[in-house]
Amino acid sequence: MRLRVEFTTEPFDLDEAPTHAVVAREVIQGAGLDAVDVGPFGNTAEGGADEVLTAVDSLLRRALASGATRVSLQVNVIEGEAA
Repeated sequence: MRLRVEFTTEPFDLDEAPTHAVVAREVIQGAGLDAVDVGPFGNTAEGGADEVLTAVDSLLRRALASGATRVSLQVNVIEGEAA
């Protein structure tokens, strides 16, 4: 099964990316996922279920430990694609 994760971390800072946002992006970029797209207001990545779920676990733990007060995420099954 393939999954797509979309996430944001808060609080926002329009002048400079907060530490929690940088850490979350580093986790996703280093997780070996496909179609990684990071931006100032949202981030997405795709990959196999095990890889995405492992990355989400690390993302939540590390972003919260780095000062995030809220992490919003959505995980969707990518229809019609096999891992």
